[in-house]
Amino acid sequence: MNHVLAPAASASLIRSEVAGLPRYDPGADPDEVAALSGARQVIKLSNNESPFGVSPAVAEAVRLSLADGVSRYPDPTGKRLADAIGKSLDVPAGRVVLGNGSENILELLCQAVLDPGDLVVTQAPGFSLHETFPRVMGARVEKVPVTAGFGFDADAWRDALAAGPKLVFLANPCNPTGAVVSAGQLEHVVAAAPRSALLVLDEAYGEFARPDPEYPDGLEALRGLDRPWIVLRTFSKAYGLAGVRVGYGIASDAALVEALDRVRTPYNVNRPAQDAAIAALGDHEHLADTVRRTGLEIARVTGRLRGAGLGVVPSSTNFLFIDTGCRSDRVARELHRAGIIVKAWREPGYENYIRASLSTPEENDVFVRCLTEICAKDKP
Repeated sequence: MNHVLAPAASASLIRSEVAGLPRYDPGADPDEVAALSGARQVIKLSNNESPFGVSPAVAEAVRLSLADGVSRYPDPTGKRLADAIGKSLDVPAGRVVLGNGSENILELLCQAVLDPGDLVVTQAPGFSLHETFPRVMGARVEKVPVTAGFGFDADAWRDALAAGPKLVFLANPCNPTGAVVSAGQLEHVVAAAPRSALLVLDEAYGEFARPDPEYPDGLEALRGLDRPWIVLRTFSKAYGLAGVRVGYGIASDAALVEALDRVRTPYNVNRPAQDAAIAALGDHEHLADTVRRTGLEIARVTGRLRGAGLGVVPSSTNFLFIDTGCRSDRVARELHRAGIIVKAWREPGYENYIRASLSTPEENDVFVRCLTEICAKDKP
């Protein structure tokens, strides 16, 4: 007897909110690009990973963790890591929540807070999961656009926040543009948002932005406020731990963390990830070196691309948002043929843009040469 449901039968079970969602776009598959291009080594610039690896302390921590801890469940509370984060940031460990990457905490927030019909306000262009996770819960999402020069639109934010959102996502720096929200602009959002709204400040790329004098420390800006808020950070980017998946949030109060604990899976951060993050948190020298080298490449590559006539948004991250002057999906396909993977941006109004994270100077030079040659074909 055949017990396999026909596709039409299973499709009828899917919630309408889920059926209409776009798939998350991680960028092209490296193996497929290698087969297409014939390149022996693909240059992957689609996921904002660090090309500088992890510190020796992290490598040793993972080695030891794999040697004696794989057969046992990890600590479900992540107490040692939460304690280390709390100590480093001068916050009680009970206000620290851990996630399988910071986007896991975005998902938990939506599950714990949102009801169908609730309003969520976020940025445009922006990180797709700031829209996807609320829509899964049946919430409405309003996206506040940047100005023509990719600046902060204070009037647009004031109007959107006046509509009474339950949850506000603000990424600083912004993904995909790399631009920062200044201290004054952050204060504007805080003042305009209803006091009952949960403010979510996503600082996934904050370590790269700290040298920028315009960049505010979100935790310090929100620390004393008598309202619900959470600051999200990750070890995936500047710390180089993308492969083990560990992020964290610092919340305004322990009650919010307890609510997130009720909806998360019990072992959402594995033991090697916890051990790696503790080691990474203590290696200040490696982090500083990664940030310094990344900043040098951002400045150098931005200058070369602008010199070739391409528009590049000023970035305080490890990636660039580049106006190619033509359809980004076509540019991405051409780059695939050269063995280079970037992310073609498909958000309405930005279809000519690609987002490219930076790699080593040698790989960045190949990217700049190939991109400028591709874009030059469309110029008269």
